[in-house]
Amino acid sequence: MKSCLLIAGEKSGEEHGLSFFSQLRNLQPDVKFFGVGGDELEREGLELIYHLKDFSTWGISEAIKKIPYYYKALKRIEDEVERRGCKTAILIDYQTFNLKLARRLEKKGVKILYYVAPQAWAWKEWRAKVLEKCVDTLFCIIPFEKKWFMDRGVSKAISIRHPLLDHYEEDLKGFFRQKKDLEKDEVNLLLLPGSRNFEVFGLLPNYVSVAKKLKEKFNVKVSIVKSSSVSVHGYEPYAKVFDKEYTNDELTVALKEADICLAASGTVTLACALYEVPTIVGYTGSLLNEYIFYQFVKYKGFISLANIVHNKEVFPELVTPYVTEYNILKRALRLFENHEHYNEVMDTLATTVKTISGEDISIPEYMSKKISESYEK
Repeated sequence: MKSCLLIAGEKSGEEHGLSFFSQLRNLQPDVKFFGVGGDELEREGLELIYHLKDFSTWGISEAIKKIPYYYKALKRIEDEVERRGCKTAILIDYQTFNLKLARRLEKKGVKILYYVAPQAWAWKEWRAKVLEKCVDTLFCIIPFEKKWFMDRGVSKAISIRHPLLDHYEEDLKGFFRQKKDLEKDEVNLLLLPGSRNFEVFGLLPNYVSVAKKLKEKFNVKVSIVKSSSVSVHGYEPYAKVFDKEYTNDELTVALKEADICLAASGTVTLACALYEVPTIVGYTGSLLNEYIFYQFVKYKGFISLANIVHNKEVFPELVTPYVTEYNILKRALRLFENHEHYNEVMDTLATTVKTISGEDISIPEYMSKKISESYEK
């Protein structure tokens, strides 16, 4: 029986897989799909060799303890591929594990389709060499990645629509962002200080101070999206500052009503770009993360997803220790008082959907063709 391996070793990978798996199965009804995934992929017809929960770890120490388990899993999957005569493997994200697996499977002549390119342009550039040697097709969600990887020898790279667009596309239908005169109009300033305690405790005090200064000078209303995963003590001291509060589930409502935003770095910055909200981005990490970043990461480019996909600074970025009231306020005032700059930002944000829409290609049909070709040889 024809078979195809699929590896989605974490929840985000399963969500990526669900975007194409059902249609792929319909196109290849005679192919048995097996591998690693979660409950949803199993319901769609994936035979689980491992459940993605088997691969989850919390913290560095647990990950180290689990290394022997991962190597046993690599060997078992490799043996299953050989036993089933599998010719194609779809490896979704989960870079550390999947790159090791790709090396092993390539030696057995398995065609590797790698879905969601690792950010080798940011750190561990050597991964591009592994992909060059092992991968038949690399699927990229950041627009510039296709050229970056192909310039480094990857034979085939495809630019695909960013998964976040799938999440917001329906809500964005019919949405139109009206430009404002921030100096004269009423302005809704939205605070998005993050979903982790260290982010909120690190960013919110300065964000609130800036909000107060802006309220003194302009007609500003202040709103905030509060995360249920953050201690209430992170928000309580500033309760009187907020004119409106939103929950996590109300993020899209908050973004539609916002005119300018102060946000923590993360995927939310791309959501801000999709809803065309000029944003100032702050990054504060745990002490361990900051140490690792400054000691080992050579990447000196953009940190916010919105700037990365546009490949230029659309949103000002401030990284610890530069996330100060003075620096944030300076960049906010430029948006309020420099109309030309504000209009340039808004014009760029209006192109975000198009920028991350990817090539006009059907992923299920492309993968189906690759599976069929692998059995024609």
